[in-house]
Formats: sequence, structure tokens, C-alpha cells
Amino acid sequence: MKFFDPNDYSGTDTEKIQSAVADAHREGSFVRMGRRRKDERSSRDFWLIDSAILLPENMTFILCNTKIKLSDASRDNFFRSANCPLHSDGTAPDEISNIHLIGEGKAVLEGADHPRSSGDSNKTLGVQKIKPYPPDGPDGSHRMTYGTDAGKEGEVQKGDWRNIGVLFVKATDFSIENLTILRPHCWGISLEYCRKGVVRDIEFETREYRMVDGVQERMLNQDGLDLRRGCSNILIENIYGNSGDDLIALTSIGAKVRPSGQFGFTEYLGGTENVREQDVHHITIRNVRGCSYGGYFVIRFLNQRGVRMHHIFVDGLFENAPEGHYGSAAIKIGAPNYAGSAALGETWGFHIHNVCTQARRGIYFGAPLSDSVISDVLYFRYKEEHCVTSHHGEKEYELPNVVFHNIQVMDMFEKK
Repeated sequence: MKFFDPNDYSGTDTEKIQSAVADAHREGSFVRMGRRRKDERSSRDFWLIDSAILLPENMTFILCNTKIKLSDASRDNFFRSANCPLHSDGTAPDEISNIHLIGEGKAVLEGADHPRSSGDSNKTLGVQKIKPYPPDGPDGSHRMTYGTDAGKEGEVQKGDWRNIGVLFVKATDFSIENLTILRPHCWGISLEYCRKGVVRDIEFETREYRMVDGVQERMLNQDGLDLRRGCSNILIENIYGNSGDDLIALTSIGAKVRPSGQFGFTEYLGGTENVREQDVHHITIRNVRGCSYGGYFVIRFLNQRGVRMHHIFVDGLFENAPEGHYGSAAIKIGAPNYAGSAALGETWGFHIHNVCTQARRGIYFGAPLSDSVISDVLYFRYKEEHCVTSHHGEKEYELPNVVFHNIQVMDMFEKK
């Protein structure tokens, strides 16, 4: 089958790529994009885009030994499912199916040198006023995140879904494979209400602090992969590297329905009144090797406001944080902040095994868990911490019918 190559088109890099996508979609073919060829505009061998590449239904996009980089003019994703227009009338996106973003060889997505915006919708654009940065600045500066749009009239002064690297919404029968994601402006990959998909062979390289023109700047919410509300029947495997925040996070917090596609919100989809459609379930996570440089969690599970999370399978987590960057926990389940802990019976059916970590805690509970198995955990303890911690502050959480098997704690005090 004939494929379409953006190098065969004219215009800006964004126009070339989107033209190839349009022709491939019309012809029922696919896009295969190698290194950028020199043209009258530039001798660069990588692609520099000003706005997101939209992937329509029945589309396979292959990056072959090349790099796509966001320009300083871009305030948008690398890739987004085409059911999510940049300027929306508020209508919820229709379901989209059979979209595949695949790397061959070394396929790289890299953030801008001077991002216009970073972080999620709870963060304000601006330069931190306090150095070194404390966890809570008295003037609120701890919630500020870098962006050249800070203070500009007419520009949204909060982070939002445009900062996410790869954003798929209501996608089914999809795949995202073999990519290296460098310094995205917020989460590297985010899925909303996606089903029956695969995310595999992804390497993240990002940290909470970045040098910009010789100055250390803070860019918040540097997660690797996030599954948001309504995700189910998804395989995640072979996830590597490091993040400035959680490396993998499954977070589903119930919220009131609002118009979709609004700037200033972290999630594109405005939600649904049916809380059961927001549940996250039947997720498999295998072979994770990485760490959170920001001291957060390698894998985080968080469901609140009546949303349920169940049938979660984790097999193989090796935390490889260097000394001085050990996370708060290898795995965190629940949290009492945000909207309060999930109730007993809303989080169940977890099977977590084959975990090796030197984080402050191995498994950390911030909500009840029931009817689950946690086994084969090797925990290297440097301080007086516990491998399994079922209390959060003064609160002790119930763990009915949770079976713990072969939890091994290795004290490393003498070796430090």
C-alpha cells in the first residue's frame, strides 16, 4: 500500500504533516514520516510544529527515526485525536476509533525551548518568586508554573489540556507505541474516556525544573502517562524513564458536567452525568522501569466523588531512582486531599506483584482498598519507614480482604 510522506508537500512543517494526514485518510492509507528533508524554508532535519497534528479515525501515523519539536509559538499538543477541535462550541466529542501513533527506531517528541504555558489548570503561569522553592510559598508562588504567556492580555493564565503531549479522547481500538517524549509542557500522554487500547514502549524524560536561557525554571505537573475518567480495557507495558511528577497515574475524580473543549481545564471532555461511565477498570500495567525525579510516585491510583476503580493488574515495577531522588512511594492508592478519600467499596480488585523499590514507602494507602492481592514486593529501606503504609496522617484506612504475600524488607542503614 502506498503511504504518504510529509516531505512530499509544501508549506510549514505543520501544514506538510497535516496535508499528508488528510490525503492518507482520504485514500485509506497511512502516513510514514522520516527525517525532515532540507527545503527553501530550513535545513533542519527535525520537524518544528506550531500546532497539534490531528489524527482522524482509521489513521496510522508512523514516525521513523525522526523528531517532532514544538515551536515557541505553539500552545498546543504534539498529537490529538481529531474529534477534539482546538476551538470547540462546547459539544462533547463523538467516539473515534482505530487511530495508531507508532514510532520506528528512535522517534522523539520534544517540548518547546520557551513554552508559552505549562502545568495543569490548577496552576497559574508565572515565574516563581521564592528561590529555593519551598513546597508552600506564603504568596502562593508554589502554584506558579513557567510560561511566556504569563501576564499577556487575552491569553489564558492557567495551564490546560493544550499543554499535554499526546491527547486522545473517546478513542477505541487505539495504540500509542515506541515513542520517546522529552520535556513536554504537562503530562506526556493523557487518555480520556478511552477503551480497548494499547500504550507500550514509551520512554519519558522530564523533570520539574528546567534550564531556560541559563535560568532554572519550574514547570509543574510533569507526569508521564495519565489515564483519566472513563478509561477501560487498556494495556500499558514497557514504560521507562523519569518524570517530574507521577510516572503513571490513573486519576478519575467525578465532576459536574460542563462544555467540552474549554481552555483553562485540564481535561478536554466536559464529562457525563452518568458516574458509572467515569469508572476506570480492567487496566493492565506491565514492566515499568523508572522513577519520579520530583519525589512523587511511580504509579498512582486515585478515584473520588463516587467514581470507582477496579480490576487493576500491575506486574513488574522496578524503581531505579538515583540517591537523592527517591519518591514518596512506589505505588500510591487513593488520597484524602482534592475531594476526599474514596469510600470503602469504590476501589477493589487490584492485583499488584513483582515490585522492587527504594522509595520512602513501597505501597502507600490514602483510601480504603478491598478484595485485592499484593505480593512479591522487595523494599529497600533506608530510613524508619514501612513498606506498606495504610495510614495517611491520623487516618487509618480499612483494607478488608486484602491479601499480602511475600513482602520482603531489606534494611540498608549500614550501607548508606
